[in-house]
Amino acid sequence: MQDNFLDKYREIGRRIAFYRNKRGISQEALGEKINYSKSYISKIEAPKSDVPYSLDVLFAIAAGLELDPAIFLLPINEEDFEKYRMDK
Repeated sequence: MQDNFLDKYREIGRRIAFYRNKRGISQEALGEKINYSKSYISKIEAPKSDVPYSLDVLFAIAAGLELDPAIFLLPINEEDFEKYRMDK
């Protein structure tokens, strides 16, 4: 993975962790819901992660959290959480 993209993956991972916690869902529960292991979710969310993942994974995580995937590309924001929820 190119170093200039590594920071982007890490930032998206941080956003995934934030919104997963906001939903009150554990890594294990999210993993079970979308058929990925807890350790894979953990690696994606880790601050020093170097695990690249596909758009398929990102879309699966978004679906598991009932969020529009676009939210992971925006800075963390409470207003956006409400705007991008898909369960209301």
